[in-house]
Amino acid sequence: MWGLTESQEILRASVQRLIESEYSFEQRRSSLAEADGYSAAFWERLSELGLPGLPFSEEFGGFGGTDIDVAIVMRELGAGLVVTPYLPTVVLGGRLIERAGPPEMQETILPEVAAGGCQLAFAFAEPQSRFDLEDVATQASRSDDGYLLNGRKSVVINAPGADYLIVTARSSGEQRDTRGLTLLLVPRDAEGLRITPFRTNDDHWAGDVTFDNVSVDGNALIGQEGDAWPDIDFAADAAAVASAAESLGAMDHIMEMCQEYLNTREQFGRPIGKNQALQFRMVELFYQIEESRSMLDWALRSLPGDAASRRAAVSATKVKFGNAGRFVGQQGIQLHGAIGMTEEFPVGHYFKRLETLRILLGDPDHHLARFGRWSQAQNDPA
Repeated sequence: MWGLTESQEILRASVQRLIESEYSFEQRRSSLAEADGYSAAFWERLSELGLPGLPFSEEFGGFGGTDIDVAIVMRELGAGLVVTPYLPTVVLGGRLIERAGPPEMQETILPEVAAGGCQLAFAFAEPQSRFDLEDVATQASRSDDGYLLNGRKSVVINAPGADYLIVTARSSGEQRDTRGLTLLLVPRDAEGLRITPFRTNDDHWAGDVTFDNVSVDGNALIGQEGDAWPDIDFAADAAAVASAAESLGAMDHIMEMCQEYLNTREQFGRPIGKNQALQFRMVELFYQIEESRSMLDWALRSLPGDAASRRAAVSATKVKFGNAGRFVGQQGIQLHGAIGMTEEFPVGHYFKRLETLRILLGDPDHHLARFGRWSQAQNDPA
């Protein structure tokens, strides 16, 4: 996988062993009934391995890991269908604070995130915005000592369990302008902040958030007032790549389950995997997954590059993973027959997670249009 170094292979094997030994599908089902909606004990075990601190610099208690390191972890979490706050806390929230937060905020928040003791949520989507990150109606008005927040955010992943919300708000400009966007760190218990929690289709927790004259001081500002778009855009792309790595793990595991089932399920005295039509299906799964793996490699290599090339690679990867994930999930259920439709069998739960990741931070149609805009700009004679 991506030509891993020795240390990266050790990382991959460590996470895989932990999931295999302590996070079976039955343990997952039991953990969903816990107060936090996920296994607090398993999150602690991930924290003991240092995984929440993986991408952060050593001065904040991290390991200075790369995007590939994060992708390795996300791939294993996807293969194990693990429910954790890793993506919203570490990849989205933590990355924004390390990239743009003031030193005092970094020194306060990031060591806690790296130790697994602080959770974050990125509140960017609004009822009218769909997948357009710049479509922000929530207002951040200047007050004597900071800002007053008013507005609504929709489907904020991990909002019910977060200690802080990172909120996109408009401090100037029109509703769909990329200029005039501001990022603010808001404590979950701030007066006037209300969260309506719900469980998503894939068993994760999210919430709709309302801000009613929520007051935050000037130290809550992440980056420069009115100039947050480049940071928002980059963090969303980095999270989209990480979610693709999670999707890859889920697709790999679905194929493994299908292969095992076809080799053991018998009809008319022989395994159904001997049926040539089903073998063709497995070949199609293999090609979809391997093409997706190659796209993820391109996206990972493009993240540190210029913004235009990064956006193109991420959008192309999202299109591929969105379509491949749906195909692999549907085939996984069909190849298992009736058992694939049951709540007690894992393949349907993998499909639900793939469908959620398919639309997280933009569905294939959205990213196809985004890629098209990049392609047109590349071909523009001007």
